[in-house]
Amino acid sequence: MGLIQTILTGMLACSVQPRADLGIFEDHRDVGHVEHAGGVTYDAAKGTYTVSGSGENMWFAADAFQYVWKRASGDVAISADIAFVGEGKNPHRKACLVIRQSLEADSAYADIARHGEGLTSLQYRDVTGGTTHEVQSNVSGPIRVRIERRGDTVTASVSDANGKLMPSGGSVKLVLKEPFYLGLGVCSHEKDLIETAVFSNVDVTHLPSLPAKPTLYSTLETVTVASTDRRAVRVFAEHIEAPNWTADGALIYNSGGKLYRIPAIGGEPVPIDSGFANRCNND
Repeated sequence: MGLIQTILTGMLACSVQPRADLGIFEDHRDVGHVEHAGGVTYDAAKGTYTVSGSGENMWFAADAFQYVWKRASGDVAISADIAFVGEGKNPHRKACLVIRQSLEADSAYADIARHGEGLTSLQYRDVTGGTTHEVQSNVSGPIRVRIERRGDTVTASVSDANGKLMPSGGSVKLVLKEPFYLGLGVCSHEKDLIETAVFSNVDVTHLPSLPAKPTLYSTLETVTVASTDRRAVRVFAEHIEAPNWTADGALIYNSGGKLYRIPAIGGEPVPIDSGFANRCNND
């Protein structure tokens, strides 16, 4: 019995090892219904993954895309630089870093998706067969993106103009059983077309425990009532509160006892002269 158990354990261990031709990943496949099979080429010398995928979309209650994956457990993050190949046909073609419960089309999942036009969002389906939602970043076309899972929380980061990763404003609750799937995805957003993206400097990291006093970030966001989808207006490395709409479509919030105004589409906050009132709080 001991020998049989040892053999089975060894077989299981071998089955989850990375493939030499896929770098740190175990395998790849098309998820959902696609008209044209996707694929991946790993360049060990450059450390790049060139991923080609078809698929009508990664949205609603089911996905269709090419997925390069590995199984993972615990608190983990994946980061990569993303570059599309060619101009593309559909501005919503997607190159993503993806965390999924399963390889089924309707699986619960979250990803950081960079669209061909530059839109970058944390997309998620919090239950199997549920509707996909998103939290749009206010950064367009970041070169490097990251998605991480800590317990039941998934957050996304995007690079700023200097290449530094900063919180995108996207953070959602997502309950996943272990092991789950982690990897790279490409969807052409056109069922009769294949699109390609190159993922470089790919890094998968098991996350250490949070420090005793983590850094505080605040996100000012707008919510579309019909869909409940969100868009980050601005991410602050400080405490802000009590946002309110103005009649002309801007937002007012307070921070540090002062009032600020910011366009609802994003931009630089402008202090509001409140005279002697320098301890403004909540409403």
